[in-house]
Amino acid sequence: MKDSFRSRGLMFVISSPSGCGKTTLAEALLSKDSNLERSISITTRPKRKEEIDGKDYFFITEDKYRQMVSDDLLLEHAQVFSHFYGTPKEHVEKLLNQGNDVVCVIDWQGGVNLMQKARQDTISAFILPPSLEELKIRLTNRATDETEVVHRRLAAAKNEISKCDNYDYVVVNNKFDDCVAQLRAILDAERARGSRQELQELIVAIESS
Repeated sequence: MKDSFRSRGLMFVISSPSGCGKTTLAEALLSKDSNLERSISITTRPKRKEEIDGKDYFFITEDKYRQMVSDDLLLEHAQVFSHFYGTPKEHVEKLLNQGNDVVCVIDWQGGVNLMQKARQDTISAFILPPSLEELKIRLTNRATDETEVVHRRLAAAKNEISKCDNYDYVVVNNKFDDCVAQLRAILDAERARGSRQELQELIVAIESS
């Protein structure tokens, strides 16, 4: 439900290397917060068997992706490994203008791009694994990628982790519930910032009550 004292919502960018739980963490936040909506990214990668088109991602062709980039229909876009990803502009802008907050689960390239383009609307958190060894275990156990892909993701993780200083907050996903609680605390604190609120409307409403 919209916060009646805010005319525009904020974007909560959550990024991490593959296997650190960013998507599951975002789903937990969404289940606990009625004022939070999810931005659904587009991607050109193949759909995994457990994924649902329009819920997990919009799965599109590379030609359609390039057309969307050309037509300026994406807030951000980036290539991750051999596939392309992006955040559709129209839907996110509509939610923000309605006063809803939007969680964007995107890789570090997309996160940095989004922060550069819309810094006033954006807060960001980078999720770290407890260790690279634990990350390897998680990637192997999830059994969605071939062994070669797991090794490639682990190698990329070292570079991705070095980008975490571009983010407002860094959270280690050691215990899932603790990590969710930290992300909720970040979101609550940012919502309470004076710069994010229509303070004059708030004062008038209080004085007239």
